[in-house]
Amino acid sequence: MNLALWIVTGLLAVAYLLGGGAKVLIREEKLVALGPSARWAEDFGAGAVKAIGALEALAAVGLVLPAALDVAPVLVPPAALGLALIMLGAAVVRIRRHEARFMPVDLAYLALCAFVAWGRLGPESLIR
Repeated sequence: MNLALWIVTGLLAVAYLLGGGAKVLIREEKLVALGPSARWAEDFGAGAVKAIGALEALAAVGLVLPAALDVAPVLVPPAALGLALIMLGAAVVRIRRHEARFMPVDLAYLALCAFVAWGRLGPESLIR
């Protein structure tokens, strides 16, 4: 179980670090132009998109570094829960924008974040 949690955590960290970094570094107009799944950014200001990206990137770091360095591993579950909340918000935006075809991906990320939070709070806690 610990190995599965580490694999999922690592994949989530890479995905959110890349996605969050893109939101921070790429202008909103270029982000929207990347494709139909990124058109949600039209509903938000440039600052809000950058804030979402910064939160995603910080949470990605919070998923891995505390546990890997064994410094405050108690931060891993809140980072995973924070990302789950971001994905819950993403699903709400998808519903509001009538973009249900993109919502399964958001819900899959939410489930993976919840799995990491549950695993690190419960049976495979890093805090012993």
